Amino acid sequence: MTTSPTPPPALSPVRTWLLAARPKTLPAAAAPVVVGTAMAVEAGAFHLAAAVCALLGALFIQIGTNYANDYHDFVQGADTADRKGPVRVTQAGLASPAATKRAALLAFVLAVAAGTYLMIRGGWPIVTIGVLSLVCGWLYTAGRYSLAYLGIADLFVLAFFGPVAVAGTYYVQAVGDAAALGLLPVVVAAGLGPGLLATAILLVNNIRDVDEDRAADKRTLIVRLGREVGVRLYALCVAAAALVPVALWLWTREHALSMLAATVLPLALPAVRQLREERDAVRLNPLLGATARLLLIWSVLFSVGWVLS
Repeated sequence: MTTSPTPPPALSPVRTWLLAARPKTLPAAAAPVVVGTAMAVEAGAFHLAAAVCALLGALFIQIGTNYANDYHDFVQGADTADRKGPVRVTQAGLASPAATKRAALLAFVLAVAAGTYLMIRGGWPIVTIGVLSLVCGWLYTAGRYSLAYLGIADLFVLAFFGPVAVAGTYYVQAVGDAAALGLLPVVVAAGLGPGLLATAILLVNNIRDVDEDRAADKRTLIVRLGREVGVRLYALCVAAAALVPVALWLWTREHALSMLAATVLPLALPAVRQLREERDAVRLNPLLGATARLLLIWSVLFSVGWVLS
């Protein structure tokens, strides 16, 4: 039997906006910064101010995107009273659409504030990444031709939560250091790990919401290809992420301890099994947090292993 989550009757403004920020998704923003910073540390290019600004910028872009998604999915009819996922503050009546829209814009402004130092330090490459990240964050679900509605959001997540974020974090710290910048191709490849696991989080979300998305004509990748393909893609993303540090070791013959990150593969097996067998959409909600934990574990083990070996 399918049951719907019960929305909270009332929340303080602070709790409302914390709920709308979707804290369980924030590891997807922090993880690539951790990986990029660890690789900068190992290369002797660590820069504290740049690392902190990169983390703040990434978190505010993620929060702004979550607020914008909350607003757009409500006004476009994708979030209804039949919603099976976690509470969305606009749909639940905890915040007006106008207030949620303003919150999204404020978060993006804070991201620009955090990123200004990075743009000055890193120049046009970082300006380009910042502008594209903000535009994609706002357009993620804005309109019938947005990333999510066209079914191409998965590619955006793979790139911007993976190689782009990891390489961008590394670049703003290593800029001016020719020897450190010479390692940039390896850094870009390492970014595939967090990018693939962030994509796995999105796949869980879209497998859970497939019926509602189809009814709202939101043609996500799962709506287009079907649930079974989505489950296989989830397993493929986790397996490929586990193989990234192995491939990097085969490439560089260095940093063998970073292969500890491959241990996420056996840890992910219960999640794959539940995603394949569970048909109650509400019971898939814990898999969002479980997959985010896999991303965090991968990033910490890879980073520690990379620095220590």
